[in-house]
Amino acid sequence: MDDLFGSGTDTDEADDGDGGASEAGRAGRPASPRSPLAVRMRPRTLDDVVGQQHLLGAGSPLRQLAAGTDATGPAGPSSLILWGPPGTGKTTLAHVIARGPGRKFVELSAITAGVKDVRRVMEEALTARDLFKTTTVLFLDEIHRFNKAQQDALLPGVENRWVVLVAATTENPSFSVVSPLLSRSLLLTLRPLTDADIEGLLLRAVTDVRGLNGRVELSAEAMAHLVRLSGGDARRALTALEAAAGVAFGDADDVAGGVDAAAEETDAEASSDPVKIGLKHTERALDVAAVRYDRAGDQHYDVASAFIKSIRGSDVDAALHYLARMLEAGEDPRFVARRIVISAAEDIGMADPTALQTAVAAAQAVQLIGMPEGRIVLAEAVVHLATAPKSNAAYLGINKAVADVRAGLGNGVPAHLRDAHYPGSKQLGHGQGYKYAHDAPHSVAAQQYPPDDLVGRDYYEPTANGAERDIATRLERLRKIIRGT
Repeated sequence: MDDLFGSGTDTDEADDGDGGASEAGRAGRPASPRSPLAVRMRPRTLDDVVGQQHLLGAGSPLRQLAAGTDATGPAGPSSLILWGPPGTGKTTLAHVIARGPGRKFVELSAITAGVKDVRRVMEEALTARDLFKTTTVLFLDEIHRFNKAQQDALLPGVENRWVVLVAATTENPSFSVVSPLLSRSLLLTLRPLTDADIEGLLLRAVTDVRGLNGRVELSAEAMAHLVRLSGGDARRALTALEAAAGVAFGDADDVAGGVDAAAEETDAEASSDPVKIGLKHTERALDVAAVRYDRAGDQHYDVASAFIKSIRGSDVDAALHYLARMLEAGEDPRFVARRIVISAAEDIGMADPTALQTAVAAAQAVQLIGMPEGRIVLAEAVVHLATAPKSNAAYLGINKAVADVRAGLGNGVPAHLRDAHYPGSKQLGHGQGYKYAHDAPHSVAAQQYPPDDLVGRDYYEPTANGAERDIATRLERLRKIIRGT
């Protein structure tokens, strides 16, 4: 699960759970000193939360739910759907809400729970409400993994307020959550933590009594490395810090158990010089940043969009970054190649006619040689397209022509251009008066080619970029000859 972490002075922190339904009281049970650092540093109040300030203003629904009230009124929704990337605080916010007065916390995972589990929780929640005046906060992780029938089982409890549902998802709820449940819940979007948020979080974890309690000192280089590795994910940042501290304690021949033993040191021992965590320790602990990319979800479309727009904007460095991001995440290279071919025609066009040749060759080469060498071919095509002069004139031209056709313009084909090779065609006047272009000077003859209602209509308007600059001059002369002007 993903958490949002902050500092605090209390030691009775929540445990990390067991993956099944977790009952009330666990939220107030002291965390073991051997619990993961991420669990020990979990906030207990909204004031301890790092990041998500756009959701935590005074009077916000989160504030009122955490305080035991509902800002939406008696008829409004009191359940939440939290949508955001891992490590942004979905689980933590559920725990904080559960700490409100008269609350009981129950946790289900959509990976393991079924309709039977949901109905059992709803029945127990109704009993708790009616007999003990206790509100059940149901935290449902990975709700997008629930099918329609499983999500429908939540509706009675949510609509009748047997539970306060806090559902977490990393997928767009518009596509993964049924409409009736969406309409009965508040949808809150969580954002990745900033580098400053992560840095502040790590500093607190180093000094806080629930964390490393001043037993370590984090160098600037190590801090920068951990921040980079986190990718805006608080849990990942604290997990990496804990691992790096373990390496540092091991190098210093500290007490057995490293970080865990450090959490149990006496006050006298805690006053000794801290162990320094340097860059070498973070590199040995965890030196590869995880690539956040979902081939079937938002990231697939968002990164692909940024990739194409970077090529269009002639930012070759950004384009190579998004190319690497897709390939490292396991994206199908054939998908990438297809996008490159489309970009060559749409965004470069006749400003550099060789761009399409490069793109098609790259697509064929990727299918021939596969990965990982295919990345080199794709990179060459990306560099060509991103640095090429740009023109969307051909793209705009076909769009204009299609618009006219859909509007019903273009009545028939001029008789002199019609097929005159079948018997009886000449009696219909087909081909009569047609001028063979190669018989005219420069192989350009003056005659009407478009239908009568489209004479003089210009679809292709070349730019002054790249090779299209010369085409513009030539096209002007061609149109004057063809149209007899």
